[in-house]
Amino acid sequence: MEENMEEGQTQKGCSECCLKCLSGIPYASLIATILLYAGVALFCGCGHEALSGTVTILQTYFDVVRSPVDALDVFTMIDIFKYVIYGVAAAFFVYGILLMVEGFFTTGAIRDLYGDFKITTCGRCVSAWFIMLTYIFMLAWLGVTAFSSLPVFMYFNIWNTCQNTTLVESSNLCFDLRQFGIVSIGEEKKLCTASENFIKMCESNELDLTFHLFVCALAGAGAAVIAMVHYLMVLSANWAYVKDACRMQKYEDIKSKEEQELHDIHSTRSKERLNAYT
Repeated sequence: MEENMEEGQTQKGCSECCLKCLSGIPYASLIATILLYAGVALFCGCGHEALSGTVTILQTYFDVVRSPVDALDVFTMIDIFKYVIYGVAAAFFVYGILLMVEGFFTTGAIRDLYGDFKITTCGRCVSAWFIMLTYIFMLAWLGVTAFSSLPVFMYFNIWNTCQNTTLVESSNLCFDLRQFGIVSIGEEKKLCTASENFIKMCESNELDLTFHLFVCALAGAGAAVIAMVHYLMVLSANWAYVKDACRMQKYEDIKSKEEQELHDIHSTRSKERLNAYT
């Protein structure tokens, strides 16, 4: 009988411990972090492969050749974009971890004001700094989203023309890379619908795959923007809660101090009355 009671108490203690741990998880920050990681992974992975597919299309079908000298041509720009993608993936992986840690500490501070974790001015400054930094990153991701829509628009025009080749057989449409700033004005790199390279490009998998990879990269950038907005809401709410909790903590400290002073005064008067009586 005693063993069953001890076993029941052990199970109850484990369940209470699990519930306490689950209650301390910042679920809003966790959802925002998952969304941020998913968006960044989608943008970086699909964007990297889409840029590689763009290099293949330019070299195979548009006959664009890499410059032999160290010039800032389209291939050099694509290599730079790839390195930027590597940096973005690493930076936001670390930033997501930092925001999750901040969410854990803030949640602990709100739920347990007088525990081991104390709300300090430094903690409030860190929360305000994260709000400002997240707002800047949100604006940056808005710019990245707008920039990512440009290759989607370009590839959509080519892909749509390939899908309607039967409608344009009578007319000869041409795609000139100089219109998009990919090559210099002096170079004439264009591909017309009547050419053999255009037909091969439409029949190959590179165009369709690259176009949809850019679409996925655009979706990933949009998801990162949503994650930044979500983080802003979470951080702003946490900062307001921490600020109110700090005021409440000061109020409780002042109240307890006044009660202690009143208690001391009452004790002193009681002793004086007792001495006067005796």
